Amino acid sequence: MKFELTAIDPHSKARAGMLTTDHGEIPTPIFMPVGTAGSVKAVHQRELKNDIDAKIILGNTYHLYLRPGLSLLEKAGGIHQFMGWDRPLLTDSGGYQVYSLGANRKITEEGVIFKSHIDGSKHTFTPEGVMDIERTIGADIIMAFDECTPYPCEYEYAKNSMELTHRWLTRCVNQVNATSPKYGYSQALFPIVQGSVYKDLRAQSAEFIANQQQQGNAIGGLSVGEPHEMMYEMTELVCGILPESKPRYLMGVGTPENILECISLGIDMFDCVMPTRNARNGMLFTSQGIINIRNEKWKDDLSPIDPEIGGDVSAFYSKAYLRHLIIAKEILGAQIASIHNLTFYLWLVRQARQKIEEGTFAIWKNSMVKIVSQRL
Repeated sequence: MKFELTAIDPHSKARAGMLTTDHGEIPTPIFMPVGTAGSVKAVHQRELKNDIDAKIILGNTYHLYLRPGLSLLEKAGGIHQFMGWDRPLLTDSGGYQVYSLGANRKITEEGVIFKSHIDGSKHTFTPEGVMDIERTIGADIIMAFDECTPYPCEYEYAKNSMELTHRWLTRCVNQVNATSPKYGYSQALFPIVQGSVYKDLRAQSAEFIANQQQQGNAIGGLSVGEPHEMMYEMTELVCGILPESKPRYLMGVGTPENILECISLGIDMFDCVMPTRNARNGMLFTSQGIINIRNEKWKDDLSPIDPEIGGDVSAFYSKAYLRHLIIAKEILGAQIASIHNLTFYLWLVRQARQKIEEGTFAIWKNSMVKIVSQRL
């Protein structure tokens, strides 16, 4: 994997770059649609490529390990072959999913013992085991196994959790160094900065992660309920410590406003379930603002969903038709809304990249944040 910075905005810390993997190039800043179990919900791989033009998508280690399972994925030749996706792919380590299991998991020094949400069967994730699982799944970018702290949490809990994450990271790095990719293409390990919302812990964690000299770095444990301003403060602090020459990935973020603000702080990569999850409930993100398509006001509106952002779906189908489908609970409604929202998110980061290259990002961002966060 290679990363090259191509432009820096003169009035903010926003950067444009090119991330190159064996499955293709990823222009940054980039948004990555979430395909948890080998599928971006309600969206065909054809639409991901041709309409949305997603450059990279996510899979999740926890879910793919449980179902369809590692033996089938290995038999298929890895996740790309299994799901028919020939562009880059990233797998989360499953740390966040294990965190969200609550009472159904036990964290120890060795790893995490948990019960499957599918059938209640007992499993153990260790740093070494998760690296082996991610080798078998076969994503281009694999995340280190970490513990994600909730918000709020006590300082002592956050400190102990961060130190455990660092010890696990050492084991992850050792295991990756001791093993090889299975399918003939390279895999890059990204460590994850933790430390909750405590400045000293975040700084300490960022320094530890930077010292691992991996090909990219991630920031975890944010967007878990803390105020947005706190998220921005932690992000800015960490970006000031992580190396400029490597991609920075802010995990699980977020709203269009969050993405624009965090690009201005120096973040290169984002993912979030929001565009697809909210789409299925009738919330649309557009270049003019946020639409609740269920509202009566859209019932007779035959104008296109959003012709400004490109993409056949957003420019072709009317708001009235999409509202009809959502109200009638037609599956096509969820599909059209999901494709539209993802098209918007990819349009937004492309616009951001263009403005960074032009040197006008900061001014554009300040006006765009107001537009994309207003409700129509």
